[in-house]
Amino acid sequence: MKFPASVLASLFLFLAETTAALYLSSTYRSDGDRMWQALTLLFSLMPCAVVQLTLVFVHRDLSRDRPLVLLLHLLQLGPVIRCFEAFYIYCQSNHDEEPYVSITKKRQIPKNGLSEEIEREVGQAEGKLFTHRSAFSRASVIQAFLGSAPQLTLQMYISVLQQHITFGRGFLMTLSLLSIVYGALRCNILAIKIKYDEYEVKVKPLAYVCIFLWRSFEIATRVIVLVLFTSIMKTWVVLVVLLNFFSFFLYPWILFWCSGSPFPENIEKALSRVGTAIVLCFLTLLYAGINMFCWSAVQLKINSPDLISKSHNWYRLLAYYMLRFIENAVLLLVWYLFKTDIYMYVCAPLLILQLLVGYCTAVLFMLVFYQFFHPCKKLFSSSVSESFQAWIRFVCCAGRWQKSSESVGKAELTSSRDQDETPSTSKMSPDPTQMSANDLCSV
Repeated sequence: MKFPASVLASLFLFLAETTAALYLSSTYRSDGDRMWQALTLLFSLMPCAVVQLTLVFVHRDLSRDRPLVLLLHLLQLGPVIRCFEAFYIYCQSNHDEEPYVSITKKRQIPKNGLSEEIEREVGQAEGKLFTHRSAFSRASVIQAFLGSAPQLTLQMYISVLQQHITFGRGFLMTLSLLSIVYGALRCNILAIKIKYDEYEVKVKPLAYVCIFLWRSFEIATRVIVLVLFTSIMKTWVVLVVLLNFFSFFLYPWILFWCSGSPFPENIEKALSRVGTAIVLCFLTLLYAGINMFCWSAVQLKINSPDLISKSHNWYRLLAYYMLRFIENAVLLLVWYLFKTDIYMYVCAPLLILQLLVGYCTAVLFMLVFYQFFHPCKKLFSSSVSESFQAWIRFVCCAGRWQKSSESVGKAELTSSRDQDETPSTSKMSPDPTQMSANDLCSV
C-alpha cells in the first residue's frame, strides 16, 4: 500500500496558506487597510468552506451518523481529521490482515505492441485510502483555483501599488503559488487517471518535475500579466476577466445543448434534479476558474457519464495556448502604452520580453512532458513531434499552393494583356503582302 504523501502535502498547503492569510489580514487591520483585510479573508475562508463541503460530499457523511466529523467540518478542521483517518488506516493495514478483498482488473501499458491484463486484490483499507486520496486531490484543486489564484493576484497587486513586499505578504504569495502549481499538477494526474482508467498508470518522478516546471512558468507569467494590466486598467480588467470566465463557463453547456442529450441523472443517486444541476454548475465554475489561469488538461463533457471527455485533442490544446499567448501579448502592449509613473524604474521592454519568453518556456516544458514523460504516451494516436511535423507540412503546402495560385494568376493576366495588345499592333503595322501597288509605288 502506497504511503499517502499526497494527503500530507494537501493538508500542509491548506493549513500553511490559511494561517499565513489570517496573519496577513491582522497586519492589514493594524495598518487600517480594511479593504485589503476583507479581501484577504474572503479569498482565504471562502475556499475553506467549499473544501469542507467537498470532503463531506465525497465521503457521503450526510447519509451516515457521524456528528463529530460534521462538527469538525463546521469548525473548518475537516482536512485535519481526514488526514488522521488516512494515516490511521495506513498504519493499521500493515498489522491487520484483510478478511474481505475485491479483485480489480487493469491493463498494462503496451510494450512491443502487447498489453497484458493483470488482476490485483484490493482490500477495504486500500479502498478507503484511495477515497481519501481522491478527496484530497479534488480539495487541492478547489483550494488552488478558487482561493490561492485570486489570493496571489490580490497580494501581488497590493505589492505593485505599495511598491514593496513585506515578509508576511511574500510568504503568503509563495505559498499561494505553490498551492496553485500543486493544484494544476493534481489536475494533470486526475486527467490521466480518468482518461486511461482501464490501464495501470505509473507516473515517474521526472514527469512530476516536468509538470511542476511547466505549470510554474505558465501560472507565474499569467498572474504577473493580469496584475500589470489591472494596475493601469482597473475598469477594463473586469471586462477581460468576465469574458474569459463566461467563455469557459458556457462552453461545456453550449456543447451539451447542441448535442441534444438528456439531462444527466447518474452523477449521484442521492441527488435530486436540482442538486445535480447545482453540482454541474459548480463543476463548470471550477473548470472556468482553472482555465482562467492555466490549461485545465481535461475537457468537461456534461453528457458523458464520467463528465470528462476521454479523447485527446491536440488542436484544442494548440488553440488554447496560441490564443492565451496572443491575449497576454495584447495586455502587455496596452500596459506598455499606458503605464504610469510607478513603473518609472522598470525596463518595460525587457519585462515584456521576459514574460513572453517565460510563457514560451512553459509551452516547451509541456511539449517535453507529452513527448517523453507522459505515462501513456504509447497509447497516443500521434505524438507531439508527429503532430508538429504534420502542422509544418500543412503550412508549407498551403504556402506553396498560394504561391502557385499567384503565379498562375499572373500568367493568365499576362496572356490576357498580350491578347489585348495584338489587334492594335496589327493595325499600326499592316502585313506587307496585303499592301497595294499604289502603296508600293509611293514608297
